[in-house]
Amino acid sequence: MILERLTSLGISTLASAAPLALAALGGLAAAASGSLSIALEGSMLVGAFTAAAVGHATGSAAAGMAAGAFAGLLLSLLVGGAAVGLKADVFVAGLAANILAPGIVSVASQAAYGTKGVLAAEALRSGQWEIIALLASASLALALFLSRSVFGLRLRVAGEGDEIAAAAGIRSGAYRLAAHLIAGAASGLAGAALAAGIGAYVPGMTSGRGWIALVAVFLGGRRPGGVALACLLFGLLFALSNLVQGFGGQGASSGAELLQAVPYAVTALALVAWKGAERRRKAGG
Repeated sequence: MILERLTSLGISTLASAAPLALAALGGLAAAASGSLSIALEGSMLVGAFTAAAVGHATGSAAAGMAAGAFAGLLLSLLVGGAAVGLKADVFVAGLAANILAPGIVSVASQAAYGTKGVLAAEALRSGQWEIIALLASASLALALFLSRSVFGLRLRVAGEGDEIAAAAGIRSGAYRLAAHLIAGAASGLAGAALAAGIGAYVPGMTSGRGWIALVAVFLGGRRPGGVALACLLFGLLFALSNLVQGFGGQGASSGAELLQAVPYAVTALALVAWKGAERRRKAGG
């Protein structure tokens, strides 16, 4: 019994951590470029809906997953374009995208399917291990790309500041925009994986996971390995809350709710700390 519960806990931890890790590594790309990808949550949400919609229309899980990644990329293109091209505040632009995303999904769902609720897409459904393997592979590929490729090196140079990047012959703005696109595609694929896990899109199914992924970037010290460990920690908290909830009873329910609240509390505190640090940095500059 104990072994079964531990095995179940391990699988649940991986299943919860995998989409967080991919989205967080996308956020890491933006952070490395000297920007901040606030729109991870919105990209995950539109990715989940688009994956379900395309999977429902085509009967192809692969097409649905690819479409989800592309939808996330498009939303981040708006944010990156505003931040890099129009010099808008990246936090405000990303926050606007997160607010806009549920509205876009709601309008699209109502227009196409006559409902703002659940959109079933059984063709999209994939097994738990399939999803974990896909996201783990994508995360590893992205981590290696960011840390070992020439692009990743130039991205980090761009993050050192415009003057340093210019001296190295690097257009920092172009690399920051590319980093936002990477973050959007990664988050869109992560959202698509959430939909594939249940074979449907459910309103609000991301439940703040994009924000948690963003915080994992900084809790992980802006290093791929650290980011992965932070996501595993958050995944464990989600898995423990599900395990405690499974015991039933009022005490178990209260314990599960407390465990579920921890990642969001950490996220809120981290974002407040980041904004405070940004204000101090700008005041000092």
